[in-house]
Amino acid sequence: MMNTPHQATQTRRELHAVYEISKTLASSLDVAKTFREALNYLLHAFDWRRAFVVLGEPDGMLRGLCAVGLSRAEQQRLQFRPGEGIVGRTYASGMPSIVPDVSAEPLFLNRTGGADQTPGATVAMFAVPIRTDRRTVGVLAVDCLNPGKRRVFDENLKLLKMVSTLMGQALLLQHSVSAGANSLQEEMRRMHKLSKPRHRIEHVVGVSAPMQEVFEQVHLVAAARTTVLLRGESGTGKEVIARAIHGLSPRSREPFVCVNCAALTESLLESELFGHEKGAFTGAQGQRKGRFEMAHGGTLFLDEIGDISPAFQAKLLRVLQERQFERVGGSAAVKVDVRLILATNRNLERMVQAGEFRADLYYRINVVSIQLPPLRERREDIPAMAQYFLERFNRENARSVRFDAAAIRVLTSCYWPGNVRELENCVERTATMTHDDIITDLAFPCQGNRCLTQVLHHIEREDAVRPGRLAAIAVTEIPVPPRASSGAAATAEFPDSDLAAVEPPPAIAAADDPPEDAASAPDQDAPPQPTDDDDNGKPEGERDRLIWAMEQCGWVQAKAARLLKITPRQMGYALRKHAIEIRKF
Repeated sequence: MMNTPHQATQTRRELHAVYEISKTLASSLDVAKTFREALNYLLHAFDWRRAFVVLGEPDGMLRGLCAVGLSRAEQQRLQFRPGEGIVGRTYASGMPSIVPDVSAEPLFLNRTGGADQTPGATVAMFAVPIRTDRRTVGVLAVDCLNPGKRRVFDENLKLLKMVSTLMGQALLLQHSVSAGANSLQEEMRRMHKLSKPRHRIEHVVGVSAPMQEVFEQVHLVAAARTTVLLRGESGTGKEVIARAIHGLSPRSREPFVCVNCAALTESLLESELFGHEKGAFTGAQGQRKGRFEMAHGGTLFLDEIGDISPAFQAKLLRVLQERQFERVGGSAAVKVDVRLILATNRNLERMVQAGEFRADLYYRINVVSIQLPPLRERREDIPAMAQYFLERFNRENARSVRFDAAAIRVLTSCYWPGNVRELENCVERTATMTHDDIITDLAFPCQGNRCLTQVLHHIEREDAVRPGRLAAIAVTEIPVPPRASSGAAATAEFPDSDLAAVEPPPAIAAADDPPEDAASAPDQDAPPQPTDDDDNGKPEGERDRLIWAMEQCGWVQAKAARLLKITPRQMGYALRKHAIEIRKF
């Protein structure tokens, strides 16, 4: 059947309206703005009076999203419960509604006063549901004049169904994008929260979990007067943490006094801590206050507390118990209010068991113990710490040196037995000796086998084996005379008067013997016969071989003996024979 010219014109208008509305809805994710523009276009294109969109909210109510032809007060009254009025019934049923005359419809609530704007005129209303993902989320409602009650709304209803479908897709897209954006923002906030340190301490770099735990302990203990024992390897920054505890405490305005107990003898340490009276000893020309008095009201930091003598441990214990002391050469008691922070890199528990450290003093100072992790256990802090040291070097020397990515990888992969102090020295040394403003991986001494740490600390690691300068030298045995059958023979070979005391007792020597038959087993002290491969690249002379083996094994005598394929007793005899001094670290 041929379409009439009116039907063709109406179809073109509807297609043009759908095209324009689809462009409008796709122009922005602000659905309130795009829906209002779409309604405004519909009212002008089809000579309708008013239109609005209501959406369901989490509380179950339908509230207005946007409207055209309604005042602000009328828009505020766009609230419906599901099933209430024409709009509520359309939302609840999910089916479109057509009302040719709102004045004759019992469900029409006239909440916005639409029926009163044109007295005596017939007002028609139709509402279509807005659906997304097979559920109704809102309602699109339009009213228009219907003179004579003859107007047919079938064509308009088809148009509104298409518009409501487009609006539903726009809402679905907006919800999807918003959910994705919210999820991304939440993930960014979570990652930022994880990466952002919970606690900060001035002049201390530490974003790793171990250091954050230390920072948390510092913040907790700083407010109290409790004695703190800082433990950790040398160079881990115990003094910096002690200053941080003092700076965060109520005593921050009072003095912070440091004493290195390992740098002074017992008599000097007593005078340094407690002070002395005039004439107490030769050179004491006047009264002098000790560090306890100087730190009155503040904090006293005693470093290397594990190195003090047993006699001074008793004197320090009395001060900790009574909070008073007497100056050297004096008899008057001096009372002080001092908070003590102590530090050590030694195993105090083992020292207590060995009788080298008083148990009562250990219990007195071990109130709150904070263990500082070594640098190798918090490698994620190394890049930031290296950058901190480099920036300080640039400020002090008017330079603009920086690291490249390869240099950071080298620093992160190092073992750092000297911890933070060694890292600081390495950065300063490399920045000083570099010719360019960029520090590459080749600028570090360890890349050319010139790192002194590799010589002093030969550390065997499974995670990273760095070839050293001596790695290519073959391991050789050292010819040592066989064990003497008696103490006299041993003394003749090694004429030290106390050599007999070095010889292990028979029970210990028997434990070292192999479990073979004594008649058939070779002498365990006889040196093994060298092979052809043993002489490749070996140092010349027995003394050089001994020194090389001890350096390879970090001056651990038992390891060096295994490296040279001799017994520990042979190693000890050979070291004494060549007068090689054992280095201790």
